[in-house]
Amino acid sequence: MKILFFSAKPYDRQFFEKSNESYGFELEFWETHLGPHIADAIKKDTFEAVCVFVNDKLTAEVIAVLAEKGIKIIALRCAGFNNVDLDAVKKHGLRLCRVPAYSPQAVAEHAVAMLLTLNRKTHKAYNRIREQNFSLNGLMGFNLYRKTLGVIGTGKIGAAFCKIMLGFGCKVLAFDPYENEELKKLGINYLPFNEVISAADIISLHCPLTEENRYLINAETLLGMKKGAVIINTSRGALINTKDVIEALKNGQIASLGIDVYEQEEKLFFKDLSGSIIGDDDIQRLISFPNVLVTGHQAFFTEEALAEIASSTLSSVAALIKDENPSDKNAVLV
Repeated sequence: MKILFFSAKPYDRQFFEKSNESYGFELEFWETHLGPHIADAIKKDTFEAVCVFVNDKLTAEVIAVLAEKGIKIIALRCAGFNNVDLDAVKKHGLRLCRVPAYSPQAVAEHAVAMLLTLNRKTHKAYNRIREQNFSLNGLMGFNLYRKTLGVIGTGKIGAAFCKIMLGFGCKVLAFDPYENEELKKLGINYLPFNEVISAADIISLHCPLTEENRYLINAETLLGMKKGAVIINTSRGALINTKDVIEALKNGQIASLGIDVYEQEEKLFFKDLSGSIIGDDDIQRLISFPNVLVTGHQAFFTEEALAEIASSTLSSVAALIKDENPSDKNAVLV
């Protein structure tokens, strides 16, 4: 069986080839992302599966081409699936799987790292010291202890983040349509969304992107927050209306912003653009703010997470090709 990988980086090859020692699939890696521009380049009846990532575009048009080329399985090596036309997958009789929980701790810990960096300004201190500037002016932060934290989405990643922040002595409020009883026993209080964001000093987003919550953070909800709140987003870029959050940064409604995701990231992230002129004015504006921290979809990037992504993906593909259910039933979407 042959699997074609899109958006493949050297680390993808490393971890998938290691995991494939248990399966013996033929793996082919393409650096380009999957979209209408490249789907026709796939040789007919050569591959049985494609493996894709967060910024690959699986539109109805692309899925129709994949089906015509003989693809039977689409494997997402990520948890989110907002980039896939599920109706088209069903229409063409393809199977679709994902990695629902590769390492919640990896993403949760990165969210904490972003929060601590923004608050205590360790990135600025590092650069100062390298220039032999030992001044503390402009580096003042605040204690996380006893601050009110608002967590939007308490799935596996959100739950891991909640538990970490309880260790800092924070008061944790949460919003999720499905309340986690274990978290409630730990003292986490579930409230309606508007009540959470109005009470929180820090808001961290840990929910999937759906049509219902697109631009969850917008001009109206930003005004409903405490003045001077901190926002962290390690989930999906389009949860935040970028233009609205820029205005909120300019007028001081929010004190700082940490994002590992961006609504137009497919044009930027996972690429070395150091020698290019970036025409995206919004990301350029965000990068220019001293109280904004941007990382390039890095939250998942740990050895443990990559090993689990490779193992889970190949395990699901092996099961589906035999018409069996993967060990994690949540891995199968269609």
